[in-house]
Parts: sequence; C-alpha cells; structure tokens
Amino acid sequence: MDYEAIRVETSDDGIATLMLNRPEAMNAWNGAMSSEFEQAIQALDMNDSVRVVVLTGAGRAFCAGADLSAGADSFKPADGNATDERAQKKNYADSFWPFMMRKPVIAAINGHAVGVGITLPMTCDVRFVAEKAKIQFAFTRRGMLPELGTHAIVPRILGMSNAADLMLSGRMISGIEAVELGLATRALPAEEVLPAALEYAKEYLLAAPASVAIAKRLLWESISPSIADMMKRESKLFDWTTTQPDSTEGVMSFVEKRAPKWSLRPSQDLPEEL
Repeated sequence: MDYEAIRVETSDDGIATLMLNRPEAMNAWNGAMSSEFEQAIQALDMNDSVRVVVLTGAGRAFCAGADLSAGADSFKPADGNATDERAQKKNYADSFWPFMMRKPVIAAINGHAVGVGITLPMTCDVRFVAEKAKIQFAFTRRGMLPELGTHAIVPRILGMSNAADLMLSGRMISGIEAVELGLATRALPAEEVLPAALEYAKEYLLAAPASVAIAKRLLWESISPSIADMMKRESKLFDWTTTQPDSTEGVMSFVEKRAPKWSLRPSQDLPEEL
C-alpha cells in the first residue's frame, strides 16, 4: 500500500527495508508514522517471502523523537484518550512492534536517534549505528519517561548500571559509545550503516525461517517482566507525566533552548500507585 510517513522496499532475495520517511522533520514520530509503521510491520510479518527486515531513516537522522512542533500542546489529548502523537493508535501496549515479528529486524541507525528514536530500535534484534549519531533517552529531560518496554529491555541488554546511566540522566552519547556500552553491535560512518546492515541481513537467509521465528520468540520471552507487561505499566505512567506541568516545561524549555524549571516534588507529587 501507499504510505506517507514511511517507505517500504522489498528485494527479490527476501530482505525488506522499512524507512522512516519524514526527512524534512528529521523523521520525527507522529500519529501518521506510528499508524503506518504498525501496518507495515504486520504486513511484512505475514509475508513469508520476506525473511528479514532492516529499519532505517531517510536523510541525515534516524528519528529525532516525538514531533514537538505543537510545543506545549504536543502531548495534549486529541480525542479524550490518546495523546496527539498516538491519536491514530489504540495504545502502545496493545500495538505491534518489531520484537513481536517472527523474523529478524535489524535497526540501521543512520543518524541521530532521540527519545522514541532510540526506544524503537531497542525493540529490534540487532542495531548498527552511525559513529557520530547523537543518541539520547531524553525523556526525563522533557519531564516524561521512556516507554516501549524500555525499562525491561535496556537493563537486560546493557545491565542495570548502564541502563540507569542513560535512562535516568537522559544524557547524550555517540554511536561509538553506544557500541562500547553494548547498546549497538557495530558503529560505522553514517553512509556505510545501511549498506552494512543490508549485507549483514543476508546471514539470516541461510537459516530456517520457522526455527528463527521460534528462537526469536524464546529470546524475547526470556526478558522478565515481560515487555507487554512493562509496556502497560509504562503507558499508564507516561500518560500521567504528559498531563503534568513538568512535561509542559520540559517541552517548552527544549523548544526555547533554555534550562528547565521543574516543579513536581518526588516526595509528594508522584502517582498514588508508586
């Protein structure tokens, strides 16, 4: 089908390339991209002629994070239930993501990857990254928190200490440091990332598809708590943070290029369930 925010190409040898395709906005994630992305990976998952998927971004960035073009209104409810970014979706916890696919998904992080730009690749199986890419779990610096199962996935991949380093501070790292920490497999010059990922994808063509599907499912099921359970918990708390003043302040301070002034107090202002 025709897409606006993504592009899908499939080669004769069974390798599909799914490209985030809003280069004019550094592939910032919005409702249209979210909806189209899910449709595309579900279709690719059902297509047995596709053996492996490579996920990348158009232009100089992989994904600069959520689309914050609406400023303080970026996360205000659009339909009474979902934030504007999710307006065309049910709920992230109820959606379909790369880790659920029955075939390998390789993230070719060709440039900057911030916010959802890095939590999305964490749901892939393997990550190649541009050496000079700026990578940041920026959520806490916007008054929010990571989602997409990040609190289950990242500690398992990086270890608790490295996960806490990146997720709690929200600090920025390079593609080279991402490999050093174990977040990515290989760091390359930006122009070599996608070609290298596509070449590497051929390794999976030698394996039995059904065996790969079963092995992948068992690998991801080894994460405890389950990613689905973590997504449900994250989603509820993420929605809570987006209604709080710190979220507005986090977005506006970023847009206005100034230091944020946080107002929520951990001793008194957290949700009752925590």
